[in-house]
Amino acid sequence: MAASRVPPAVTVLALAIGVCILRSSLAQEYSPDDYLDPHNAAREEVGVEPLTWDDDLAVYSQQWAEDGARDCSLRHSHGPYGENIYGGSARRFAASHAVKMWVDEKQYYDYASNSCIGEQVCRHYTQVVWADTKRVGCGHAKCPNGVDIVVCNYDPSGNVRGQWPYAISA
Repeated sequence: MAASRVPPAVTVLALAIGVCILRSSLAQEYSPDDYLDPHNAAREEVGVEPLTWDDDLAVYSQQWAEDGARDCSLRHSHGPYGENIYGGSARRFAASHAVKMWVDEKQYYDYASNSCIGEQVCRHYTQVVWADTKRVGCGHAKCPNGVDIVVCNYDPSGNVRGQWPYAISA
């Protein structure tokens, strides 16, 4: 029995479809809950209403993460939303890790003065718990060198100068 040959055009088409499926699966690697759960746990700690997932913000964030992954840059989009960006590499990366890094900045936030302690960074945390923010969408991409980039966009944006992120009940 003679072996049948697959035409080259069919092979190329199969490879192209495979690449598209792989790219799509990477973009959909994490569910909204992987991002929402740690956001909302932090918000619950300070008595703030939970965020809801917004698909439009997720698309915006995904596009910005992919754009940043091309040259592995962590630059802000300067768009109409609040925005947190994470960049790092871990053997077993998880979407919740990025949010945890932002939430861990809580230790550097001084509510009484509404400022970061010393030269520490805390504004990622304040965006996560900003009471007026209602929606979030996040995206993830991987740089050619293996660094993971996570972008989350928030609507309405937080970190408004002169305003506290949330009110403490008396």
